[in-house]
Amino acid sequence: MLNLSGRGTRVRFVPFVTRADVRADLAELGLRPGDAVLAHGALSTVGRLLNGPDAVVGGLLDAVSPGGTVLAYTDWDARYDELLDEHGRVPDAWRPHVPPFDPGASRSARDNGALPEFLRTWPGALRSGGAGASMAAIGARAAWFTDDHPLDYGYGPGSPLAKLVAAGGKVVMIGAPLDTMTLLHHAEHLADLPGKRVIRYEVPFAGPDGVRWRPVEEFDTADPVVEGFAEDYFAEIVTDFLATGQGSRGRVGAAESVLVDAAPMCAFAVGWMERRAGGMPAAPR
Repeated sequence: MLNLSGRGTRVRFVPFVTRADVRADLAELGLRPGDAVLAHGALSTVGRLLNGPDAVVGGLLDAVSPGGTVLAYTDWDARYDELLDEHGRVPDAWRPHVPPFDPGASRSARDNGALPEFLRTWPGALRSGGAGASMAAIGARAAWFTDDHPLDYGYGPGSPLAKLVAAGGKVVMIGAPLDTMTLLHHAEHLADLPGKRVIRYEVPFAGPDGVRWRPVEEFDTADPVVEGFAEDYFAEIVTDFLATGQGSRGRVGAAESVLVDAAPMCAFAVGWMERRAGGMPAAPR
């Protein structure tokens, strides 16, 4: 940015992180054209973004183009949890006031930061219909990733996460805490663990004929899926995975970032969970 206020004023350059910087840093981290990547980001850690979060979305797209796809975990901005009774139902008096889930219009969960909503609203973006497990995607395989998302157990088979693993995709954490890696909810689903927490709750879905309330069942993603795991155990798993020499670390702008391949990350996480639940050491370092 040029400061040209006043004759004789010294021209001062203020550093920004640009879309081109993001692309270059992601390439250095190991992201390649044609990759499918699930992106998490704490954008305030990246630095002063020229054009704000759009610079990060654009840089991600540039890094995987041509032929690649960028995904983000959107969830949805539903804040009616405290209305649910012990059976997961919303009382009749409240039902008309709860906005329904609409993949094309419902905002991303605010707890996930700005990146998912900026990606969801990017021209050409698609969004899956899995409500709480919903994902947005842009790029060559966006339709494949977002189509036919199961409404029950939306982190399991048939989900965008399962497809990411099957497609040899990647996950990038751009300054995001390691315990927010959504891929590991897919590992929770796959892992053979005794006593997994299951939740059941009603979701209002918007449709051409109006709002349809439907009960949804899935493993609990708000808390550790079984007793005995630490609140932030996803961070332990990712840290242990990186300690084996897999994945890569670097910076995107000023943000400390991590890139992992989805399939080995998921397989490692399943083994880690099963060993830990069985009382064995989590994994050799």
